[in-house]
Amino acid sequence: MNISDVAKKTGLTPKAIRFYEEKGLVTPPLRTENGYRSYSAKHLEELTLLRQARQVGFNLDECREMVSLFNNPQRHSADVKARTLSKVREIENHISELQLMRQKLLDLAASCPGDESADCPIINHLAGCCRSDKPA
Repeated sequence: MNISDVAKKTGLTPKAIRFYEEKGLVTPPLRTENGYRSYSAKHLEELTLLRQARQVGFNLDECREMVSLFNNPQRHSADVKARTLSKVREIENHISELQLMRQKLLDLAASCPGDESADCPIINHLAGCCRSDKPA
């Protein structure tokens, strides 16, 4: 299979496929006599795994681990589950941080009159000061 066939079947772009290969995330494809990459069903599985792992938030190093586990017939599902649950905890922490950021922004917006005045509590807070831009 050539790279455009693999791209169609995996939902990845040829550029992404070459990137994953360059980063060592997939088994290097064989090269034909003219130098073109030749992909197998195993490559399709690895690349599909990568695409789906990225979609649920795994970073490149974590994806490398998942592909390694995929290719390891001695793997334990407990290892895969542990990595997955660790990612869930990371996402939950990130959600909590985002909720705190959201609330802080809402609080800042509520403190601002949002009128034609130059005095802006949002800017003052972000700048770490309490000054007023009103003339004395």
